[in-house]
Amino acid sequence: MEFIKEESEDVKIEETFRVKHEETETHNIIKMEFIKEEREDVKIEDTFRVKHEETEEQTDLMALKEESQGLNETEEKEQNEKHHDFKTKEKSISCSQTEKTQKIQTKTLNYNTIHTGEKSYTCKLCGKRFTQQNTLNVHMRIHTGEKPYTCKMCGKCFTRKNHLNVHKRIHSEEKPFVCPQCGKRFKQKSTLNVHMSIHTGEKPYTCKVCGKCFTLKNHLNVHKRIHSEEKPFICPQCGKRFTQINSLNVHMRIHTGEKPYTCELCEKSFTRIGELKIHKSIHSEEKPFICPQCGKRFKQKNTLNVHMRIHTGEKPYTCKMCGKCFTQKNHLNVHMRIHTGEKPYTCELCEKSYTRKEDLKIHKRIHSEEKPFICPQCGKRFTQKNTLTVHMRIHTGEKPFTCKMCGKCFTWKNHLNVHMSIHSEEKLFICPQCGKKFTRKNNLNVHMSIHTGEKPFICKLCGKNFSHNIYLKNHMRIHTDEKPFTCEQCGKSFRAIASLKIHMRVHTGERPFKCDQCEISFSFYKNLKHHLKCHSDKKMPFSSE
Repeated sequence: MEFIKEESEDVKIEETFRVKHEETETHNIIKMEFIKEEREDVKIEDTFRVKHEETEEQTDLMALKEESQGLNETEEKEQNEKHHDFKTKEKSISCSQTEKTQKIQTKTLNYNTIHTGEKSYTCKLCGKRFTQQNTLNVHMRIHTGEKPYTCKMCGKCFTRKNHLNVHKRIHSEEKPFVCPQCGKRFKQKSTLNVHMSIHTGEKPYTCKVCGKCFTLKNHLNVHKRIHSEEKPFICPQCGKRFTQINSLNVHMRIHTGEKPYTCELCEKSFTRIGELKIHKSIHSEEKPFICPQCGKRFKQKNTLNVHMRIHTGEKPYTCKMCGKCFTQKNHLNVHMRIHTGEKPYTCELCEKSYTRKEDLKIHKRIHSEEKPFICPQCGKRFTQKNTLTVHMRIHTGEKPFTCKMCGKCFTWKNHLNVHMSIHSEEKLFICPQCGKKFTRKNNLNVHMSIHTGEKPFICKLCGKNFSHNIYLKNHMRIHTDEKPFTCEQCGKSFRAIASLKIHMRVHTGERPFKCDQCEISFSFYKNLKHHLKCHSDKKMPFSSE
């Protein structure tokens, strides 16, 4: 009977532990069901939350595994101790079951918050809310500055482990994500997803103000600042404001002098990568962008786009002060300095200031006496390219400026402006000494030397003085025997352009000097003076047409 009793007790014990083991397996099945649910729910969660929840799942599974091993060890021990009080064992099993149920209920609550969207965890510092405690813990690192994940290669620290994993690909040059369309490789899946919009043409983010579409949400956010005129990023050195942080970073290189982008061919450095790309086209001399209107070629597409405004007449940049329009934004920025009086470019030698950097460069050539632009026809040198361009018209005979009143053509625009005063008979510049009027201020300045007797221009070869620079230039040709002005009709050359104009009357038959007594006209003033002696010994009045 004792043997049967013992055997019966053994059967009961084994049955009890079999039930407990089945319950443990049931918990494992329930846990796996939750894990399956969690993996399905992960599709709607962001990448970082997925990583953290998977870590939590692995931790829970390890805990279950350890608990299961502990139960197996307990079972073996209790089988050896068969005479232990069975009620005590049953109570212990009941307590363990209660704890496990509570843990499952807590896990279920976390899962439910994902589906309901409830955010029960709040950051005490900024008030931001989260669905899970672990997500809040990661967020707190923003406020504490904690960066627990460190790169062993370069020592850079990160707040999240997955950020470190992405960073490691810089050192390994690993690019596991491949575009199925063009084969381009990427370090991050998100970068590949953005790249795919190039092939699909998808632009899901639309500006509600102007309707412009963007491939990335942050591009839309930056664009919105154009409408709101928000510039949240401020330079600590000069106080200039920017819409984007990277624009501020590039701007800071002005103060630091940093030029991180270097040309491999000539070792010239630049502050922006775009500037380096533009510079490289100098070495290649390639001009792939062609204007469909006039066939002119350009190295950059944006230069072509600006050029096209010449044909379309588009001037999208308008001055708010005076309403003047411009084809380029930088032209508007330079124009604005007229209203503000700003002259940011100053000569270090004489402290003269300019509104444009190009004007300062030209001015510096006065001090250095540099004349880099050479005429291929006569070898004359110039400080400015546009001065050389105008000079070339002497050789080509080009006269692009035409008077609308009489059709007369001119090489220079200012000559046309002076000529126009003949038709209007407007003489705005008056001599304060004698009241004589002039169409040009320059002519008045020359005239004033008659009253002052001033002759500031001195010939270095013979010491002769002149009241005007042009007179000195004409005089210098006596010493050099230079005769740059040639008649196209007979080939005769002259030192001064005025002499050529007088000579041209021989060929044209023009007679601008007319006698008031007998209405005879003359080509030259000296001929009229001689003719006046026929009428009287006294000089008679005459007119010049």
